[in-house]
Amino acid sequence: MLLNNMRADQSNNQLPVVGVGAIVVHDGAVLLVKRGRAPYAGEWAIPGGKLKWGETLQQGAEREILEETGITIEAGELIYHFEHIVPAENGHPEFHYVVLDLSGRYISGRPQAADDAADARWIALDDLESVNLNRTTQRALNKLYSESN
Repeated sequence: MLLNNMRADQSNNQLPVVGVGAIVVHDGAVLLVKRGRAPYAGEWAIPGGKLKWGETLQQGAEREILEETGITIEAGELIYHFEHIVPAENGHPEFHYVVLDLSGRYISGRPQAADDAADARWIALDDLESVNLNRTTQRALNKLYSESN
């Protein structure tokens, strides 16, 4: 029985994908991207992507923000995290993401959509209700700003 369980575990030896992003606020606006691909295509979200082998969280966040938006940042501490598990028709997970969002300090650049982002821009904190904001991004920003007040 144990051997059968070990074989099943080995044949399904999938690991969650680690995603990393950064919440960057500058001059009263937050840096967001409009997702160009599923999941959540067309929704505004915190920029980020997959952490590469050998990168620190900070290096990954800095690279992803630059690749998606053209903005150079200095990544700081972990400020928000979540999991996203998408089930397949057979009931097993089709996708499993663990996403870690760090604080980001703006250094330079102007937002330009690149990589898989359809758009990138600074959105004033007071204007967030006027855009199609991703639910997870909304929760992250609500948590961040409710804790700072």
